[in-house]
Amino acid sequence: MGRLSGKMAIITGATSGIGRATALLFADEGAGLVLTGRRRELGESLEAECRRRGVRALFVEADHTRAEDCARVVEAGLGEFGQIHILFNNAGIVTRGTAETTSEEDWAQTMALNVTAVWRMCRLVIPHMRAAGGGSIVNNASDWAVVGGKGALPYATSKGAVALMTKSMALDHALEKIRVNAVCPGDTFVERWLEKGYFEDSDPVTLEQAMRESASYIPMGRFGLPEEIARAVLFLASDDSSFVTGHLLLADGGNTAQ
Repeated sequence: MGRLSGKMAIITGATSGIGRATALLFADEGAGLVLTGRRRELGESLEAECRRRGVRALFVEADHTRAEDCARVVEAGLGEFGQIHILFNNAGIVTRGTAETTSEEDWAQTMALNVTAVWRMCRLVIPHMRAAGGGSIVNNASDWAVVGGKGALPYATSKGAVALMTKSMALDHALEKIRVNAVCPGDTFVERWLEKGYFEDSDPVTLEQAMRESASYIPMGRFGLPEEIARAVLFLASDDSSFVTGHLLLADGGNTAQ
């Protein structure tokens, strides 16, 4: 029996990076899955991969900045599984800029996805977790949720909001056996590291360049891997952390210890 056998989990932003790694790990641990993302082809491929691992899985194409899409995801999960036990709020966007250079559009988009969508999904699932006798919400924050991020004002601000949202919800629902925690990854190798503009508006970088970049400031000398962050999410989602709520679990290679 896996650590999540008999549990139903919603994972937002599941089609790549940390979300995909978490979906596969949850599948290996026996969870039924509702997976969301904007890219249907990737989502359907992930759904099939999870099913091959022996669990029920459903991909729902969704834009979590839209209230109706959030509601549709929850409705689909209830229709497929009848209950909701776990929510991993992973969907998010990385935006860079200072107070002067951040546009109104970038600010609004960042807050809509990184903050409002997190609150909205929590608001939708909490009644169903209460009805199920409890549940676990894991929000994807960042190491920049606890320290400042140079040149990334909108992103760091949004993740700081997620950190305090997590703590406040944990207090509000502790007696209902609904635990609310956040994983706070440092730089984690995902596809966007190789895209133009990820490192200070640079040209696309190679994997070797990304490794050198991370080694220059991360105490452990390397970036994190999505699978490593997924294991931290699994700990917070499972009964292994049954007495943990309101916690910000840093998985950043020591970055915030400096």
